Amino acid sequence: MTINGWLQILVFFALILAVTKPLGAFMARVFNRERTFLDSVLRPVERLIYRLTGVDEKREMRWTEYGVAMLLFSVVSMIVLFLLQRLQAYLPFNPQGLANIEPSSAFNSAASFTTNTNWQSYVPEVTMSYLTQMAGLAYHNFVSAAAGIALAIAFIRGIAQREKDSLGNFWVDMTRAVLWVLLPFCLIGALVLVSQGVVQNLKPYDTATLLDPQGEVKTQTIAQGPVASQEAIKMWGTNGGGFFNANSAHPFENPTPLTNLLQMFAIFAISAGLTYTLGRMTGSPKHGWAVFGAMALLFFVGVTVAYWAEARGNPMFAGVDQTVTAAQSGGNMEGKEVRFGIANSALFATTTTDASCGAVNSMHDSFTPLGGLVPLANIMLSEVVFGGVGAGMYGVLIYVVLAVFIAGLMVGRTPEYMGKKIEAFDVKMAMLVVLIFPLVILIFTAISSVSPGFGTSQLNNAGPHGLSEMLYAFSSGTGNNGSAFAGISANTYWYNTTIGVAMLLGRFFMIIPMLALAGNLGRKKSVPPSLGTFPVTTPLFTTLLVSVIVIVGALTFFPVLSLGPIVEHLLMQAGQVF
Repeated sequence: MTINGWLQILVFFALILAVTKPLGAFMARVFNRERTFLDSVLRPVERLIYRLTGVDEKREMRWTEYGVAMLLFSVVSMIVLFLLQRLQAYLPFNPQGLANIEPSSAFNSAASFTTNTNWQSYVPEVTMSYLTQMAGLAYHNFVSAAAGIALAIAFIRGIAQREKDSLGNFWVDMTRAVLWVLLPFCLIGALVLVSQGVVQNLKPYDTATLLDPQGEVKTQTIAQGPVASQEAIKMWGTNGGGFFNANSAHPFENPTPLTNLLQMFAIFAISAGLTYTLGRMTGSPKHGWAVFGAMALLFFVGVTVAYWAEARGNPMFAGVDQTVTAAQSGGNMEGKEVRFGIANSALFATTTTDASCGAVNSMHDSFTPLGGLVPLANIMLSEVVFGGVGAGMYGVLIYVVLAVFIAGLMVGRTPEYMGKKIEAFDVKMAMLVVLIFPLVILIFTAISSVSPGFGTSQLNNAGPHGLSEMLYAFSSGTGNNGSAFAGISANTYWYNTTIGVAMLLGRFFMIIPMLALAGNLGRKKSVPPSLGTFPVTTPLFTTLLVSVIVIVGALTFFPVLSLGPIVEHLLMQAGQVF
């Protein structure tokens, strides 16, 4: 580890800290229907959308109606994307003449982009036409991110309001999320990316003659297309799906150190801002900062471990004395771009899995066992370390409810959160969210690990690393992250189907109890604080919240992690790799 590397990490976090309050205050004004500087331009567009779609923007929805609207919109959007992929050979903007996509792959991709996962089991530049990339994938990048923001705002309303049976209007919240929060940044961000060298065109692929032919290979096809427009929303909306198979390691997606910094900044910005939105809308800014503090602490622990492990490298690379105890000179650079180095690779991997983004600028499969454990553990903590847009906020609020409940048990009083009593129904809904996530991951991983015909046969590595590859795949799918230990060949009927189902369960089965909890909190009366009320604005609360998140994650996943990256690390120290 170097001073230069740590300075880059600290500069990145300083930028996130600087934007948290202004962006969070802006989002609070947007969703409280207060006037913003963009209203003169966007308000007429918003009214036109409501007139065309028949939406009554003044109508409020109960949590059940809010959830049904979200589910119906997601189902229809998923069907449209599936059909677009199956028919792309007959549609325009396909200069490469790419074929229709096979059904299981089309299902997996439709589920992936509908759920904001952006898991890609295919090679995008030789699979998806320009029309599919733009009208299918980039469109879903906007609406799936907007749906996540809308759900987070609905949960915050449930906490903030008193004796009210509604959580807002899903169509209005999603529309405002697209128009006010997502679209302006992406328009500017795409232009900035183009200025740095990210491509943006509709040209057919070019063919270049190799100066040094390799056998029968004398030419190279250079893929290109409308990349910058998809790249901007891919990061700002924490989607993560790349236009190219190499994702943000590809020079056409991420050409310079500046674009690398901007992409990491975009991953965290909205999610960090939502912590201040939470404080602003609930009337307790200190509570928002306490939640931010918990996220920041977990972020620094993760990036420190990842940076240390990758900078230390593989001890099996012998030094001058030819012993296996010597450190790897220069650290572990396998699977990393030299223009980013170890520090920015570790930072990017930590950031993209703290959030449910999944974009990568290095191959996580090539990390050391402990370096790879960090992104895997981040996903297993439900990606509440800032998290994806919206999803991270409502995910961490589930843990806040559990933390307050545990604090109440410790002092022997009825737990209270923001002036509301936490009762049996609230805890049951919170526990449903917490239990669904590991249940899906562990069941699918267990089945795959004992199924040579369709599970283990797709692994490129044996032993604990092979288990980590399967575990990461289902964790990434269920957690709606989308990154991968790329040693697994996942474009098969089994993995396309099971990971597709895992993505749908991880998104929607966790949203339903969350909305039920929000609706129940919104109906409650406010109770005045007493001497037994646990304050949620102090460092003690931040410590308790971090402890609950870590303990729940450890109790759930430590056994399987012991069989994967932990035992792999110990075997590496003993001189064995996989």
